[in-house]
Amino acid sequence: MSHTVGVSELMTVKRCVRYPLTPSRTQAQTLLAQANAARVMWNLIHAHHTFHESSRRWPTWTESDAAIRQARKDIDWLAVLPAQAAQQVLKAYVQAWKNFWGGTHDRPAWKSRRARRAVDVPQARDLNITRLNRKWGTVQIPKVGVCTIRLHRALPEKVTGARVVLEATGWVLVVRGENQVVKPRPRRSERGAVGIDRGVTHTIALSDGSFIDPAPTLTAGEAKRLYRLERKAARQKATKPRGHKPSRRLQLTYAQIGGLKARQARRRYDFAHQTTTALLNTGVAAVMVEDLRVANMTRSAKGTIEEPGVNVKQKAGLNRSILNQGWTQIHTLLTYKADQAGARVIAVRPHGTSTTCHACGSTTPGQRESQAVFRCKNPACGWTGNADTNAAIVIKQRGQEVALQDVEPNATRQAVKRQNPKTAAEPRQ
Repeated sequence: MSHTVGVSELMTVKRCVRYPLTPSRTQAQTLLAQANAARVMWNLIHAHHTFHESSRRWPTWTESDAAIRQARKDIDWLAVLPAQAAQQVLKAYVQAWKNFWGGTHDRPAWKSRRARRAVDVPQARDLNITRLNRKWGTVQIPKVGVCTIRLHRALPEKVTGARVVLEATGWVLVVRGENQVVKPRPRRSERGAVGIDRGVTHTIALSDGSFIDPAPTLTAGEAKRLYRLERKAARQKATKPRGHKPSRRLQLTYAQIGGLKARQARRRYDFAHQTTTALLNTGVAAVMVEDLRVANMTRSAKGTIEEPGVNVKQKAGLNRSILNQGWTQIHTLLTYKADQAGARVIAVRPHGTSTTCHACGSTTPGQRESQAVFRCKNPACGWTGNADTNAAIVIKQRGQEVALQDVEPNATRQAVKRQNPKTAAEPRQ
C-alpha cells in the first residue's frame, strides 16, 4: 500500500552548493574586473549613504539606487558589472544595515582591496546550467559567457541564484537553491540529551565523558612549509617600497600560502561536518552548547598607544588556536542538521561553566587547578575529574533548564534595540 506524503508534511530547505569553475584567461580577467567593480560599488554606496551623517540627512534607498544607475552610465569600468549584480550590491548593503540595527552584526564599513572578490548572479534564469556528462557541465555568466563547471554534486531541486567567488584554489560558483524534504517529527525527550564543551585542548568534550578531537589540519611537512613561506613573504615585503604594488614573486608566495590555508580550511570544514553528523546520528533529542561570541573572544590585545596591551603574543597564539578549532562552524552545521533531524540545539549562557561544579553547584575560586583537572572545594562534595567534562555536564544541566521553559531554544541573549537613523531623524508628529 503506497503512502502519499501531504503538502503539509514537506518543508523547504535552503542550501548553497559550491562547484569549481574553470573560466578561460579572458573570462577570468572579466570576472576579476566585475568583482573589483562590485567592491567599488559597495564603497560608493557607503560614501553616498554616510556623507551627511553628521547632519543626519540620510539619503533614501531610492536615491541610492538612482545614483548607482547614473554611476554605471558615467563610469565605463563600472559598467562591466551587470545591472542585476549592481542591484544585488545595494540589497546586500541594505541588509547589512538591518543586521546592524537588529544587533546581530557590526556596523557596515568600507571594503578594502583584501576583501573577497565576488560577483552575484541573483536570477537563476541567467545561469542556464547544463550538464554535459557525469562530472562536467556549463554555466552562463552575464557579460562573461559560457564557462565550464565541475558538477561533483547534484544541483538543488530549485536554483534561486548563484555567486561567483575567487578563492585561493581558483574561481568557485556557489549555487543557491531550495529542496523539498519531508518534515521530521520532533524527537521525544526520552531519547536523552548531550552537552558539548568546545575547547582548544579538546575540540569537543561531551557530557558522557568522551572527547572528539580532529587530526592536525596540516601535516608536519605542510606546517614547516607554511612557516618558511610566511618568512619568505615577510622578507619580500620588507624590500617593497611603501605605496608600491607587490612584485610578481611576492604575489606567487602569497598564492602558495593561500593554497595551504585553503587546504587547512577544507579539512577543518570536513571535520565539522563529520562530527556534527555523528552527534545527531546517536539519536539524541537535544544538544546543549555554549552561546559563545567567538568574534569578541578572538579580538586582538594590542590596545592603543596610550594604553598598550599586555601578553599580546600569547593572546595572538590563543586566538589562532581558537579559530583553528572552528567553533562557530560546528555550531552552525549542528543547528541546521538538527532542524532536519527533528532535534533541538539549545544555546545556554557560557558564564562560569568551567568554574562551576556540576555535582553540587559550587563556584568557589580556584576549583579548576589546571587545564585538565577540576577539583571541587566543597567539603561535602569533593568531586574530581576532567575540567572539560565537568563543563560539558554543566552546559547540559543549563540546557535542560532552558528546555523546560516556554522560550525559544536559542533566545538566550538580551535583546538590543537600535533605531534606524532615517526614522530617528524624522520629526515627531
